[in-house]
Amino acid sequence: METYFELDKVSPCKSSVLTIGNFDGIHRGHQKIINRTVNIAKGKAIPSIVVTFHPHPKHILNHDKSKLSIILDLKNKLKMFDELGVDITLIIDFTDDFSKINALEFLKNIIVNNFNPDDLVLGYDHHFGHKRTGSLNMVREFGKNEGINVEIVNAVSDNDSIISSTQIRNRINSGYIRRANFELGWVYGFNANVVKGAGRGHSLSFPTANFVPRDLNQLLPKDGVYLARGRVAGKQLYGMCNLGVRPTFNEGNFVMEVHFFDCHDVDLYSKNIRIEFLERVRDEIKFVSIDDLAAQLTQDKNHCLGLLKKYY
Repeated sequence: METYFELDKVSPCKSSVLTIGNFDGIHRGHQKIINRTVNIAKGKAIPSIVVTFHPHPKHILNHDKSKLSIILDLKNKLKMFDELGVDITLIIDFTDDFSKINALEFLKNIIVNNFNPDDLVLGYDHHFGHKRTGSLNMVREFGKNEGINVEIVNAVSDNDSIISSTQIRNRINSGYIRRANFELGWVYGFNANVVKGAGRGHSLSFPTANFVPRDLNQLLPKDGVYLARGRVAGKQLYGMCNLGVRPTFNEGNFVMEVHFFDCHDVDLYSKNIRIEFLERVRDEIKFVSIDDLAAQLTQDKNHCLGLLKKYY
């Protein structure tokens, strides 16, 4: 896949099939749009193109609000575009000035002038341009005038509920990680850095690696214990992960830590890892004694090992 961060570096296309969007999380609905774009392009033997934006527009437009938590960072988003078979991706630097470009100017000066699309493939609820004036009706009219076929891809539903980034974000925040993974079409996780912890895990015979997300705006699952999967130095490891404040030790700081079941020959400290959340096991609990905590950790491990057969 060819990837461009600057429009003037892109060689103009004679023709293409193109889609536009934030693709926040690249969930199953987004995958349907991208797959349709790629398949039409393959049938015509012309490039498939994704035009997306970074940072997320809400990080720029919502000046007085906290930044929207990110489901999928840009590096992994590009990796997924590539795996889905996209030929060319343009990442537009979304700035305050760019946000003031109206929809018609965007379509003419950026999309048509550079990519000459035969087909535009858009999601059922897509809007773009200044004040979201780029509605589907507007794009259809534009396509009719320019000789561009406009195809609208219907929503993907789960139990009569339309899959959306907002819904998935709420599921992850609420701890419904298995449902979120199903709606995403991939296992939710993020890249992280291993950092120094208190070292209590060793005394409990459950050594852990503390980690922090590499993206400051990363969406985090609800506090609790999870069956987790890690990718470290080319190895895939399984374990259990705790997110919370470790109430048994009367600590107030939020900590993320993972215990991998088979990690005897891997030095995790200062490593970059990918942590993925497979299933939520339980809430975080305050135990009366360290022995009670250790007994629960053993029970958690046995439970997680029993769940693993679903993931091998």
